[in-house]
Amino acid sequence: MTPHRVVVFALPGVLPFELGIPHRIFGRTRVAGGRVPYEILTCSLAPGTVATEADFAITVEHGPELLATADTVVVPASYELGPVYEEGRLTDALAAALAHIRPGTRLVAICTGGYLLAAAGHLDGRRATTHWASADHFQGLFPQIEVDPDVLYVEDGHVFTSAGVAAGVDLCLHIVRNDHGAAVANDVARRTVVPPHRDGGQAQFIERPVPAPQHASTTAARGWVLERLGEPLRLSDMARQEAMSVRTFTRRFREEAGVSPGQWLTLQRVERARHLLESTDLPVDRVAREAGFGTAQSMRKHLQSALGVTPTGYRRTFRAARGTGPADPPSI
Repeated sequence: MTPHRVVVFALPGVLPFELGIPHRIFGRTRVAGGRVPYEILTCSLAPGTVATEADFAITVEHGPELLATADTVVVPASYELGPVYEEGRLTDALAAALAHIRPGTRLVAICTGGYLLAAAGHLDGRRATTHWASADHFQGLFPQIEVDPDVLYVEDGHVFTSAGVAAGVDLCLHIVRNDHGAAVANDVARRTVVPPHRDGGQAQFIERPVPAPQHASTTAARGWVLERLGEPLRLSDMARQEAMSVRTFTRRFREEAGVSPGQWLTLQRVERARHLLESTDLPVDRVAREAGFGTAQSMRKHLQSALGVTPTGYRRTFRAARGTGPADPPSI
């Protein structure tokens, strides 16, 4: 099977961290039989040396013509977007480069890479995100876009955007999860030593990245919940684990996780259901009980809302991922 080609478009001033994310996540993905499902290549406006945001440059072998061969195009952040950032318009060189992209190609922007997709019109009428510090500027420059500054990433059709910096890891793992299932994405996350899915959104990082020392953590309650997902769980039960009132616990939980306890609990149950659907032969009714949804109807509703697919449809798509992984020992 021909690998899915991912072309990373490196602009002058590219941030090396973001540039490396697609190579790390997609490049370490393995599916059945140890097969490598992605091919990752890098191009720029012209072959040769490309300045980065750091104190070193990179050498890129391919020019923009490579974009015409891409199944997925990834645009990492750059600090030298010029008219794209200042006026929301493409330079002639950028317009000519992006014209190589075939219709229907999956488009992915990391952090302020979204400015390029927006200036090219790919985000018109769509929901998108970017780094929280640029969200107001982004919205003002592109009023035709629905900017959500609170989330880590957004998927809208074939266009994907992420918040700042490390959110590119979350987005690329999300794409792997969409393409090959949770088991494969979880394997990549373990190799990369990052969580398969981070709680909440970037709103939690804007004003109070870390709860004040005098504030008790809600970590113990979350651990307690994860051991009992199949049981009926009440907010008061969770608050009791931290010896807090429900009101205080709810406020602290949202400060730390970026979402409400109820939203977080639903997300954990969806992830548990995905794992069971992929890795076991349990009937759907049993999966629903084990994940804490109670009934197959309830689980179907939540999976449709979160993933856009039914439990049986999800299992049919990703059942082949059961027991797969790299044929060789894990590498870093």
